[in-house]
Amino acid sequence: MNKTAAAILSVLAFCAASFAQAEEPETIEARREARRAAWAAMGIEDYIPPEVKTGTAEELGAWDAPDATQGVAADEKYFYAVANYVIGKYERESGKLVKRWIGKRGGPIGHLNSCYEEAGRLYCANSNHPNLPMASSIEIFDAKTMTHADSKSLGILDEGSLVWFDHYKDGWIAGFAQYDDETGLPYKDHTYATVVTFDKQWRKTGGYALPASILEKMAPQAASGGAIGPDGKLYVMGHDLPEMYVLDFPEMGPTLVHAATIAVPAEGQAFDFDPKEKRRVWAISRPRGKVVSFRLPAVNQAERRP
Repeated sequence: MNKTAAAILSVLAFCAASFAQAEEPETIEARREARRAAWAAMGIEDYIPPEVKTGTAEELGAWDAPDATQGVAADEKYFYAVANYVIGKYERESGKLVKRWIGKRGGPIGHLNSCYEEAGRLYCANSNHPNLPMASSIEIFDAKTMTHADSKSLGILDEGSLVWFDHYKDGWIAGFAQYDDETGLPYKDHTYATVVTFDKQWRKTGGYALPASILEKMAPQAASGGAIGPDGKLYVMGHDLPEMYVLDFPEMGPTLVHAATIAVPAEGQAFDFDPKEKRRVWAISRPRGKVVSFRLPAVNQAERRP
């Protein structure tokens, strides 16, 4: 017998011995049960997530807006329907179109995801979706003249495509999307969508994972809209379900806490809190081609999920 054959036989003998010594499934489970019993004896308990409350929003109105395909922003007199490279300014009371900003197909602003109004300006999240690698920017518009005023490029970020952002503490909080389809990365799916915090100069300071209970509802997309609510909680909406999710910031750990799910008359996408009424929200209904407004129930008054 040559040395090669002897080596092969030796390896086979070792593998056979290892398999012979492998524990039976019953033995493995018995050991696990013993461990659990030992943990219980030390007072260690299994984690039970908080109960998720449920509620239903009250619809207050709906207005025709053919450019309401990505989201909407609102100030005291107007609402702004957002499409990929179009923003339509409408009177709140009448729903009359006032003016539009219209970009160029295939231009540098190709996928406006969300906007909010502040001090006469619209601040919007833009990305190069569906192109890869994912790159994002913040585009700023003069809300009075509906002209482009400024831009801040965030460049290519590992977090994904910027879909929404808001003020948070002394800086910013922002949501980034990952996708399951061909517009996403082959090594990241929708579960890699994340919420990131930044300082005033957009330097990363921290972040959070989204809870599995809402990620599974957003598949194969991600949270398309998000904002800090008047109660300090984070509110997000997915891509196409008529639900809004209320998230608490965790006392420990990296994952946001799913506090409530609210049924709303809007099928996902970006939204904005009303500047005058705290619990009033502006959103869109893509299937109906409308901007909608509704009032949220207070989370502490919502019902417990059965």
